[in-house]
Amino acid sequence: MRDQALPTDVPALSAKDVVKRFGSVPVLDRVTLSLERGDIVALVGESGAGKTTLLRLFNRMISADAGEVCVGGRDVRTLNPVQLRRSIGYVQQEGGLIPHWTVLRNAALVPRLRGMASPDRLGSKALELVGLPPGEFGSRRPRELSGGQRQRVALARALAAEPEIILLDEPFRALDAITRAELVEAVHGLLQEIGVTALLVTHDIRIALEIADRVAVLRGGRFEQIAPAAELRSSPASPYVQQLLHRAGEGPAAFKESTAGKASSTGEEAAGSEASAR
Repeated sequence: MRDQALPTDVPALSAKDVVKRFGSVPVLDRVTLSLERGDIVALVGESGAGKTTLLRLFNRMISADAGEVCVGGRDVRTLNPVQLRRSIGYVQQEGGLIPHWTVLRNAALVPRLRGMASPDRLGSKALELVGLPPGEFGSRRPRELSGGQRQRVALARALAAEPEIILLDEPFRALDAITRAELVEAVHGLLQEIGVTALLVTHDIRIALEIADRVAVLRGGRFEQIAPAAELRSSPASPYVQQLLHRAGEGPAAFKESTAGKASSTGEEAAGSEASAR
């Protein structure tokens, strides 16, 4: 059981009119986002759009220059940053495992830091959840695992203390296509099963559409659209969102048909010109 329940009458995560700059460069420009308990939301956009910056505001890895960032209805500026980070699951890019520790010790890190009872039991339970039986994998070192297995250990470490919120920063980025597809499917099923609130950063809109309840598209530090996957596909709110969908082979059927029609028309014209030339 989770030891600290989030309030039920406020969002699990919220950002309101948030501004963040690095030097003179604006990274987030008055962005607003809210996740209710159990929501799975994906932040999508190109490099430099502000995705990771927004995610890291919630565990105070960085601080906003303006606006309000809340976890469980409490402004993060009023919370102890170390305690806050230990209460939220966090999967870093490329895992961030401690290389000379065993898999089980890595998985049990946060329960041990928090002084929870039986940290190894919690770590073992989390490894089972992510499909790595501790009897088989617990004594291995990260170097003895595949890339997909290392990411599963990172996910287990994020889940071991049974948090109600988990932040995932490009967890599939360094994986090959087959491993990535398998892990995306596993993570999707796991997040649904345990009912955790999750905020995922990804540059791949196909992953976002598969995993998330809602997809939030960032461009230049502002949201272009926040919508459920079906709505995003059927009704992209801007040419930029439409372009992202088109590049990924997603989006409105009419848009696809229009594109296919133009290609067909162009092909017919080219064939006609060639025949005339003959």
